[in-house]
Parts: sequence; C-alpha cells; structure tokens
Amino acid sequence: MPQATRQISPAPSIAQRIRTLDWGVAAESLSERGYAVTAPVLSPEECGSLAALYSDADRFRSHIIMERYRFGIGDYKYFANPLPEIVAQLRSSAYPHLAEIANRWAVALGEKAARFPSEHAAFLKTCHQAGQTKPTPLMLHYEAGGYNCLHQDLYGDVSFPLQMVFLLGQHGVDWEGGEFILVEQQPRAQSKPQVGLAGQGQAIIFATRYRPVKGTRGYYRANLRHGISRVHRGTRYTLGIIFHDAK
Repeated sequence: MPQATRQISPAPSIAQRIRTLDWGVAAESLSERGYAVTAPVLSPEECGSLAALYSDADRFRSHIIMERYRFGIGDYKYFANPLPEIVAQLRSSAYPHLAEIANRWAVALGEKAARFPSEHAAFLKTCHQAGQTKPTPLMLHYEAGGYNCLHQDLYGDVSFPLQMVFLLGQHGVDWEGGEFILVEQQPRAQSKPQVGLAGQGQAIIFATRYRPVKGTRGYYRANLRHGISRVHRGTRYTLGIIFHDAK
C-alpha cells in the first residue's frame, strides 16, 4: 500500500506575520515606556541570511565606521535600492500599524497637521518631496568592546516617530552584553534609562525622538535617545528599519 505523502504548509508571509502581532499590546507599551518588544517575526534561517548580506558590498550605499565620528565602536551599513525583498516587506508591512499609533500621538500632542498616511509609499513621497531620497534601513555590527552612543536617527526635516530593530542573533549565545538602551529625559528630574531585551527574530519598536506623556496641563513631549551598551563577547548583528528616508 503506497505511503501517504506529507503536505508541508508554506511559512506565513512577512505581511501575515506582521499583521498577526499584538499591536494593541505594542501600542500600550510604546505609550507607557517608549518601546515595545514583539513576538518572533523572523526565523533563525532568515536572520542568518540577513546577517550574511553584511559582507556583500553591492547591497549597500554607505558604510559608517563609528569610531571616525565618535559614535561608538562598531560599524553599520545603509542598504541601497532596491532593498532586499524581506527588508522591503518588513518596512511596508509594519508601517500602517505604526502609522495608526503615530497619528494618535500626533493628535495627543496637538499636531493635527502632521497626520501620517496609511501606506508607506505615500509617506515616502513626502520624504522625497523634501529632498530625502536615500533609503535608511541598515545593518549594524559590533564585536567585543563595541557600543553605540545615545542618539536619534534623524535625516532631514521629515521624520517618522517610530522605528524598529530586529535582533539577528541570540543574546547570551552569540554575544554577551550589547543591550538596547533607551534614555528618556524627564522634566525637572534626572533622565530615566531603560533596557529592552529581545530574542532572535524579535523586533524592538521604539520612539525615534519623543513619546507623548500626560501631565497636569495635557500631553507633553518626553525626549528619548537610544544606544547599545558595550558588547563583552561575541558578534552582534541587527537589522534597523527606519521609515523616513535621508538626504
């Protein structure tokens, strides 16, 4: 009697994986803390394939050595157009969910004129009209001793208030140290540091510049900067998804 063949279902698309994330929980965490950690989105194989791109110079438009600019110790590369398909899918699929959150933040802060369109292609048109035409998704690489100083990823007059970073390896296995750090300025108080922990294939979503915080006179902007603590051992690769383009 012939053996039945086993049907293997194809893996969900990037768009399906992004769509099934708990965006309500993410929105709540972003509003309360300025960052959120998603469930795993990328498989270990996809993470490995992305990390392997780092050695292919043809895929990138720019290579930044952090020490040259006193940004830290390590390096990163901005992808050239056309973006790798998986990177383009992550960017376009996540944007509509984040635009909803960004629009709620804009209303809370009285920025009703700064409403964000529901599709990423429409938002990119705004960037390009402002002279920001260079893609900003990037790969970041650190070896032992590497770190990234606190900063904000702003590349022109147009910016999107949220961004994402995907861990392409496993903290505690592929590297030690190298935690994601988010520091929030508090009015008339010391700055507040937070550590965002995630596993391989998960994303940390975080505020690019500020988050709305409710005070006694309505909402105000709490300024945020992010960085990476020193890597003690191993090699750390991450994929950064920034939604505005650069000049």
